[in-house]
Amino acid sequence: MRYPAGPATLRRLGARLRETITIFDTTLRDGEQAPGCSMYLEEKLRMARQLDRLGVDVIEAGFPVASDGDFEAVRAVAREVRRPKIAALARAGRDDITRAWEAVEHAARPRIHTFLATSDIHLQYKLKITRAQCLEQTASSVAYAKSLCDDVEFSPEDATRSDPEFLIDVLQQAVDVGATTLNIPDTVGYTIPSEYAQLIRAIREHVHGIERAVISVHCHNDLGLAVANSLAAIGEGARQVECTVNGIGERAGNAALEEIVMALRVRADRLPYETGVVTQEIVPSSRLLSELIGFSAQPNKAVVGANAFAHEAGIHQHGVLSNPLCYEIMTPESVGLEANRIVLGKHSGRHALARRYAELGYELTREQLNSAYRRFSTLADRKKNIYDLDLLSLLPTELRRKRRISPTDSTEGRLRTSRAAAGAR
Repeated sequence: MRYPAGPATLRRLGARLRETITIFDTTLRDGEQAPGCSMYLEEKLRMARQLDRLGVDVIEAGFPVASDGDFEAVRAVAREVRRPKIAALARAGRDDITRAWEAVEHAARPRIHTFLATSDIHLQYKLKITRAQCLEQTASSVAYAKSLCDDVEFSPEDATRSDPEFLIDVLQQAVDVGATTLNIPDTVGYTIPSEYAQLIRAIREHVHGIERAVISVHCHNDLGLAVANSLAAIGEGARQVECTVNGIGERAGNAALEEIVMALRVRADRLPYETGVVTQEIVPSSRLLSELIGFSAQPNKAVVGANAFAHEAGIHQHGVLSNPLCYEIMTPESVGLEANRIVLGKHSGRHALARRYAELGYELTREQLNSAYRRFSTLADRKKNIYDLDLLSLLPTELRRKRRISPTDSTEGRLRTSRAAAGAR
């Protein structure tokens, strides 16, 4: 007699059936184009090494024709970082493509990524060419890139504002002359998930020979939909996602790598896909990028923001202290943080206050805790940031004397001590 598969068996089967999504990181190219985010050669190398540790599949290292400095940076990354594919961006023209190839030819796994706009507004006002010329330029440029490099990606810029029938004609030209990846950029962050999914479906259905190429997506965040659009496209057959650490990029930025990867991991029940990303390297990658470009992600940024695993509201703190699953859908350790953070403020409750006093070495009675909490609430109404020394000042003198705090006992003290030790090394 055959029995139906149980939940554990189904989970194992599901794990084997999951398809892998290629993570194409463009932090060093599209991300760097954001105002204030440019990086020098050594900075690009440091970030590329971290992206290698992060486990991304493709690193788009830059736009070599843009400057001699960018050319040298792309070439340095290509020579040193050997595991992932190294891509260089090029406009659809021989000079750009030649320069891109010269930058990545020494990579272990080089890729040329060439692009040409296909929307009527770009053809008319920016490129000043006809649709027929666009088709011809696509075919000749992709063919030339293919003569230099086996791995060629083609992007029809502003694809989501292009006439769908013409877009399919352009993609057909690219496939016919050997493009191995077809990237569908939402260049100005215009599309919405249902519309984007429909476009990806149409491409799969109407581009002959599409099975010879990988469909990629590149979404901008002008309407805050970059990640949602990317996930919708995956559901319709896209198998490469272009994204950046912290979501940096032109204007409102790109789809955030950390959000896509963790969405696929946390919601594997609905999104049966996996990536090769080492998720414990997500926060270290975010922090290195912040150091290099000089500013951090906004505090409420998903996954990597300073408040992503911070709790101040008393109800939330009580729940998290009882069981983190009450308010955390992923563990801080899974993305490279040591622990969540309980923040003491005017919304905090007794449980969080008692926990912090215990960490400082004070086990308070109920009466002592109630007394300290009343004084704490008064202070928190006047002061946004509550420090350990503030908490100590709320305790009676005789209680403070029972447990004197050394400089290494408090959180701030531990930080000072670790920094001093690091400086000594």
